[in-house]
Amino acid sequence: MTHTQAPAASATAVDPNAVDQAFTRISPYGTHAEPTYSGALSFLRRRYTKDLTGVDVAVVGVPFDLATTNRPGTRLGPRAIRTMSASLAWCAPYAWNFDPCERLNVIDWGDVFFDHGRPERVPDALRDAFRAFAEAGVTVLALGGDHFISYPILQALHERHGPLSLIHFDAHSDTWEDRDARIDHGTMFWHAARNGIVDPATSIQVGMRTLNPDTHGFRLLDARWLHAHGVEACIAEIRARVGDRKCYVSFDIDFLDPAFAPGTGTPVVGGFDTHTALRLVRGLAGLQIVGMDVVEVSPPFDHADITALAGASIAQELLAAYASRFPDRTLSEAD
Repeated sequence: MTHTQAPAASATAVDPNAVDQAFTRISPYGTHAEPTYSGALSFLRRRYTKDLTGVDVAVVGVPFDLATTNRPGTRLGPRAIRTMSASLAWCAPYAWNFDPCERLNVIDWGDVFFDHGRPERVPDALRDAFRAFAEAGVTVLALGGDHFISYPILQALHERHGPLSLIHFDAHSDTWEDRDARIDHGTMFWHAARNGIVDPATSIQVGMRTLNPDTHGFRLLDARWLHAHGVEACIAEIRARVGDRKCYVSFDIDFLDPAFAPGTGTPVVGGFDTHTALRLVRGLAGLQIVGMDVVEVSPPFDHADITALAGASIAQELLAAYASRFPDRTLSEAD
């Protein structure tokens, strides 16, 4: 079966399916243009729905920033990323030879609800929410929110898949030791390793430029290493470390230098440009990705929305990297 939804460019003003595709989209597949400056906003203009029937990937916002140790504001990150994704939604990502939205049924599920007045209950609320996606066999692309959100997501995925390999892009290792189960965005991967949720022996962290003397068994390619050895060598290290194991990709936007991502809570100079980040994500093609996130976009500290645009672009590339696992899937077959 083929799809007949017409692109906005050929539609008339009275065609209700040419705009607001977050609600009016006829088919979940394909990429169709509508004015980037108007309309209902969802991630890449995908359909807003809570129905997971037939869904491959759910984009889920997690507007939580109570675990941050510096500047707040990442609770507004999911909204900002969705807004800037409108400028990307009219065509497929240029560096791939396919459109991930033709291979995958991608929805925007909206945001996870939690009671901000009960912060101690937030980890359970997030874990319960993502457990439902895992049980439905739906892969999640989470939009943060501060980086703590990765921990309850990993807990939910661990219940289904067992120990996971972690691919982590960041200016910080987020493996500082913590004496108890505090809610903190700098300790959650230490907890994840200590509790067997991720396997440090098959995991890798890239881009760090803050001091943590203990790697806790993770393979760590810090900023000096990446600047010295380059993107291709880094991709080779990632693929060798992870192999064909099930993996989770976590991208903290402060991996980018503040010149390219000022809108984040804990910026660190000496980082990387967006071109480098996109090349690294493209290098993940074909890996057994079972979950993804883009975190730490803080719009109050952004300028001209460049951090939110970077986050949206990286998220789109993650979708393409995930979709690359299904090379034989076409639009008509997906339907």
